[in-house]
This record gives sequence, structure tokens and C-alpha cells, in this order.
Amino acid sequence: MAQTKIIVDSNSYFRLAQNIHPFLCKPFGEELYTLYMHADLTEEIQASSRIRNRFDWVQKEEYRNNRCRSVSLSKAQKKEIDETYEYLWEYVKEEFIDKRGKGPSPVDVKIVATALVLDVFLVTDDQDMLELAKTYEAKQMTSIGLMKLMRDCGHIDDDKINQVIEQWLYDNDTPYARWRVEFKKTFKRDAPKGY
Repeated sequence: MAQTKIIVDSNSYFRLAQNIHPFLCKPFGEELYTLYMHADLTEEIQASSRIRNRFDWVQKEEYRNNRCRSVSLSKAQKKEIDETYEYLWEYVKEEFIDKRGKGPSPVDVKIVATALVLDVFLVTDDQDMLELAKTYEAKQMTSIGLMKLMRDCGHIDDDKINQVIEQWLYDNDTPYARWRVEFKKTFKRDAPKGY
């Protein structure tokens, strides 16, 4: 059976991979859901001292090795992703940057374009990316949604979910203002309060 690929944005990777390891390239569930980072994100992590300082664990060999593979793309898919990116980037400039002064970065737009072309889920907590993906009907979920999928497949349990949430609170790195509402709606219980 073929893998069901899922692309994970860097913000979700940082929120989940430390406690759910190995996080990438390890199939789970009957659908063989397999998580990948976009190659551009791996390069971004390597290039950013800010990221490496804030999330010092990402430089440990076991995590670097887990990030070494990204989604394989054919030449035709790469071309289609580039074309889709150009179209989406024009939209982002008009609807986000010109009107709001901010929006998804070029790498973010490339990731949405990749998810669209491959027709795979994108996991991100970035509200601008989620809005762009929704506008173009790309499949998307948040870190909380991914944890529910993992739990439903027996890949993680509620104790692991609590551990992840407690790490977010300890690191002061929660996804967005109303994440507790999403957590309660998703898991039918209150999120852990932390330490």
C-alpha cells in the first residue's frame, strides 16, 4: 500500500517533533500516514541561528537524521509547483501584503503550492497559511488536528498529547490565541494547564 503523505510546516514540527520522535518518515495507521518536511524548511532550519538557539534540540543527530528526507518530486511536479507558487504569490501580494502589510512568506507559499499539487494534507498553525490553503481548497490541519489523527490511529495516546501540550506551555510556544478552544472541541476535554 502506498503512503499517504502529509507535509508539516516548521511551526508544527517545532511544536511536535521533540516529544513525538521519530516524527518524520515513520508511517502510522492503516493509511500509512507519513510526515515529511518540505526541503526548503530543512534548509531554513540549517540557515537560522535564531531557530537553532531557540530549539537547541533540533541540532541533535537523531533529529537531523530524521529530517534528512523530504517528499520526492518528479520534474513535472516541480514545474507544476513552481507555476502554482507564482499564481499563489500574486494572490498573497494583493490580498495579504498590500492590504494587511504581512502574510505568508515565500517559503510558506511554496509549501501550500506543494500541498495543492500533490493533493496532500498540510499541517501548520500559521493562520495566514491556513487561510491561503483554505482559499484554494488545499487540505489542511493544525498541530492539534494532527495529534488527533495520530491518536485515532493508535500512534500516540492521551498521555503523549498531554506531554506535548505541557511542553508548549513550558516553552511559551502555544499555536495561537484560541488553541484551547480547538483542543477542547477536538478532544472533548480541557487542555492541560501546565506547571
